[in-house]
Amino acid sequence: MQTVLKPVTEIKRRATEVLAELRESHVPAAITEHGEVGGYLVDPETFEAMARRLEVLEGIALGERDVIESRTLSHSEAKKRMKQWFA
Repeated sequence: MQTVLKPVTEIKRRATEVLAELRESHVPAAITEHGEVGGYLVDPETFEAMARRLEVLEGIALGERDVIESRTLSHSEAKKRMKQWFA
């Protein structure tokens, strides 16, 4: 993912303009302090998309853990349980 470096002093001086650039470009800005990245700014759409992707990935990871720990059901057992839930 492309990122733009923005010194913290620039964020302080031009906060409104920087936010407008983020909303328009959808390119995250790495906020630097003394030459090192101290944080990131992203527009709301990008943040929400990243949060949704993270939720999906966490669900996949939980499912993989269940498989590794043998917490799975056969197809027929799953069908039986689903039938009970929806009865």
